[in-house]
Amino acid sequence: MISLGHLKRRLGQYAALWVGGFLLALAGVWLASAFMDLMAAADLVLPAAMLGVSLGLGGGVIASLVSRETLGTKLAVMLLAALLALPLLWAPVSAAVLIAFVADRSIEYSEAYAAFQIGVARLLFPISEAIGDGELLGRAWTLFQWVSSIVGFFSALANIWPFIRRLLGPEPAEV
Repeated sequence: MISLGHLKRRLGQYAALWVGGFLLALAGVWLASAFMDLMAAADLVLPAAMLGVSLGLGGGVIASLVSRETLGTKLAVMLLAALLALPLLWAPVSAAVLIAFVADRSIEYSEAYAAFQIGVARLLFPISEAIGDGELLGRAWTLFQWVSSIVGFFSALANIWPFIRRLLGPEPAEV
């Protein structure tokens, strides 16, 4: 049996971690770029942000593994963590990409971004070679970026929506 309540709680924590990683990296790269080159700022902030979100994801998985949840729930948490790890790591990277876009700079000169892209390519390349041609890797990378951004946006929206509703006030009473 799988505890949907536990999975929902972990997905909510994942969403908060995604938003936190994005916003902290955004603020960190932006602030650091005021004192140094944008690429140096990205190289300084991105490894720390990716380590932070990785530790957060790992902490959630470990908390689930040592909990009193059923084996099915623990396996589901591990499967979800494996599927959502790359989109979670993309959150801080996408913040640096956004800042580079706004600054009209090429993020490809960042060593941290390049290392992340190479790591993802090493993961996706064998899959794309097994499935089809080498051009598939480029399409897989583009798809990864879009899916990761969409997953992060909707998970953030799901987490933030109750807060927005509370800010707007209670629903008007029917007369």
